[in-house]
Amino acid sequence: MFRWAIIFAVIALIASLLGFGGVAGLSQDFAIIFLVVAIILAVVAFVSRGRMP
Repeated sequence: MFRWAIIFAVIALIASLLGFGGVAGLSQDFAIIFLVVAIILAVVAFVSRGRMP
């Protein structure tokens, strides 16, 4: 998930430099969504790892 967030962030950066505002905004939104999901999954995995024997 972190890989996808980084990929979409790079796409957003390149698109904004080339002047494609719509693509940049959409890629930024996807990057934020993937980053939030990845952080939530990492926290859940960390918490559940301590509870399982």
